[in-house]
Amino acid sequence: MTDRELVNKVLGSGDQRCFAEIVKRYSGMVFSKTLSIVRREELAKEVTQQTFIRAYERLAYWRKDSLGPWLITIAIHTALNELERERKTQGRTLPSSSSINEYDADHEALLQRMEKAVETLPEQDRQLIRMHYYQQVKTDEIARQTGLSQSNVLVRLHRIRDKLRKMMSSESH
Repeated sequence: MTDRELVNKVLGSGDQRCFAEIVKRYSGMVFSKTLSIVRREELAKEVTQQTFIRAYERLAYWRKDSLGPWLITIAIHTALNELERERKTQGRTLPSSSSINEYDADHEALLQRMEKAVETLPEQDRQLIRMHYYQQVKTDEIARQTGLSQSNVLVRLHRIRDKLRKMMSSESH
């Protein structure tokens, strides 16, 4: 079954076996991502579980073809929120921001602004951004899937990045 078919069965008839299949397909990927952020296995397991709970609660809002990038986005936000909650409640000092996987509140705010900016793009531009950056699809494969030439994909990605940069810059002023 495709992700879309599984989601439709969960939403339509409440088929828990279909949601269990979603968890089975994506739990390894979600756990790996959360572990890279929180760096503690037990916390990564907890965040992975929270991710799937949140995904289940918001399943009706999912509109894409693949659940992977959507679940990873939820996992990243959940992991970062958990680190922030721990920092506040336990007075823990977070590591320096020398690594891209470590939490930085300013960086998180920037990511949230970027996510909002991406959502304002036309659907085809959002699709290109998601394929290239979220799903890490190479430009030649994007060209094959979209029917565009590879050079057109590269030009469009460049223009979209410029547009996003300008949107982010004007928002911060």
